[in-house]
Amino acid sequence: MLATISASVLAGITGHRVAVEVHVSNGLPTFTVVGLPDAACREARDRVRAALISSGMKWPPGRITVNLAPSGIRKEGPGLDLAIAMGVLVADEQLAPEAVADMAFLAELGLDGRLRAVPGVLPQTRCLTTATVVVAPASAEEAGLASGPVVRSPSTLQELVAVLLGDEPWPDVVMSSTARTTTAIADLADVKGQHMARLGLEVAAAGGHHLLLIGPPGAGKTMLARRLPGLLPPLDDATAIETTMVHSAAGLDLSAGGLIRLAPWQAPHHSVSMIALVGGGSRALRPGAISCAHGGVLFLDEMGEFAPQALDALRQPLEEGVIRVHRATAAASFPARFLLVGAMNPCPCGELGQPGMCRCTPLARLRYARRLSGPLLDRFDLRIHVGRPEVCHLFDPTPAESTAKVRERVDQARSAARERGVAANSELSDDALEDFAPLAPDAKNLFSAAIADGRLTARGFQRVRRVALTMADLAGEVPPLSGEQVAQALFMRTEPVTVAQESQRLARAR
Repeated sequence: MLATISASVLAGITGHRVAVEVHVSNGLPTFTVVGLPDAACREARDRVRAALISSGMKWPPGRITVNLAPSGIRKEGPGLDLAIAMGVLVADEQLAPEAVADMAFLAELGLDGRLRAVPGVLPQTRCLTTATVVVAPASAEEAGLASGPVVRSPSTLQELVAVLLGDEPWPDVVMSSTARTTTAIADLADVKGQHMARLGLEVAAAGGHHLLLIGPPGAGKTMLARRLPGLLPPLDDATAIETTMVHSAAGLDLSAGGLIRLAPWQAPHHSVSMIALVGGGSRALRPGAISCAHGGVLFLDEMGEFAPQALDALRQPLEEGVIRVHRATAAASFPARFLLVGAMNPCPCGELGQPGMCRCTPLARLRYARRLSGPLLDRFDLRIHVGRPEVCHLFDPTPAESTAKVRERVDQARSAARERGVAANSELSDDALEDFAPLAPDAKNLFSAAIADGRLTARGFQRVRRVALTMADLAGEVPPLSGEQVAQALFMRTEPVTVAQESQRLARAR
C-alpha cells in the first residue's frame, strides 16, 4: 500500500514542502530512502524502526521504499523521521489515511519513541499549507510563531498514535518553562570619560553608521561596543520575523519565546573562517555570523587579527544588506543588514603614538595596517580614536549620562529618519540626500577641500553627509547642513594608520 505524508525541509532559511511517499510491499525485508537524502536522513531507517517497536507497534516485514519528493531538493537532517514513521503506519494499514489527512509532521524520533526538536521549525512551518502541524514539545512555541497551521505537540510516538486512533484527546501545547526575561543591557553610565567615543556610539545608533574604534589595549573599546545594542530601537515586525527565522535556521537558542525584538549581538572570534562569517557550507547552507546579527550589531574585536579575505567578504553585504551564497549544488540568500562595529589596536603592540613605547618594527606595522583594505575602511562612516581614560575621569564620582537618556535623542533622530521614508539616515539614497540634506556654502567649501586633498572618495563624501544629517537630527536642527556639522562629521572620520604612512616610515627606516 502507498501512503503520502506532508512535511518540509530547510534550505538556507527557507522552508520547502516535501511529500514523504512510503510504499510497503511483499518481498525481502529492505528499507530504502530515495529522493536526494543526506546521511542523517538515510539513517532514519534505524531510528524509525526502533521507535515504532519501542512504542508497541509492528514493523512491516516486507519491502519498504520511501521517496522524498520533489527529488531535486536535497533533504538534510533528521526532521523527516516522524513523517516517515507516519507513512509506514499508514502504508501498513495500522493507521487509516483519514487520520493523518491535512496534517504535517516535523520532528526527530528517539529510539524510545520520544519526539525531539529540530532546527529551523519556524521557516519550515511557514511554508506548510496543511491545517495542522505536529512537532516536538520543545518546538511548539517556535512553530506557533508562524501564525499558520494549528500546532500539536505530543511527547511520544505512542501518545501521537493513540490520539490519531481516537483513544486519547490531543494534549495541551505546553510552552517553554523558561520565563521570558529582559536581557541585561550594559549602561553607558558605567563609561568614565571618553566623550568622543560616547558621541560616536550615539551617532552610530541614531543613523545606523558603521563604527571603527581604534586605541591601545585597556582603553575601553570593547566596553563601549557592548553598550551599543541598548541604544538601538526594538526591531520592527518584518525585521523581527527575518531575524527569528535566521536564528531558528542556525539552531540558536530561542527559549525565551516569541519573536526576537531586541537588537541581536554577534561577536565572532578573530579566528573565524570566511564561511562561518558569511554563511554557507559544502552542502548544508547555513546562516553565518553576519546574518545572525541581522537587525543588530556585528562586533569584530581585534579586527586587525581577522583574515583579510574574511574582512573583505563583508563589503558586499554592507552595501546591499543581503548575502548571496552560491555552491555547485545549491544557492541561498540570507538577510544581513547589520551595524558593523570594529575595534583594533593602532599596531600589533597597541602603543603606536605613545612616545618611546611602541615595540613594533616598521614592517610589522605595515603588515598590520594592510589587514584592512581601503574599500572596507571606506565603509566605516565613523572612525574614533579611543585613548586611555584620564585619572581624573576614573575617580570622578559623578555618574555619566545613562543609556536611557542617550536613547531619547537616538529615538528622536530615528523618528526624523522615518519621516524621510527610511529606518535610519544611513539608508538614504544619494538622490534623497539632495532633498533632505542640502549644504550651506561653508559646508560645500569644506567638502571641496577634503575631496581635493584626497581625504574623501565620492562614496565617502555621501557617507559624511549622512553622518552630518544624523548629528543635525540629534541636535534637533533643520538642514541645510552647516559647516560646523560637516566639520564635526569629517573629524569623526579620522584616518587610522594607513598603508601609505607605514610605507613611508619603512622607507625612512631603510
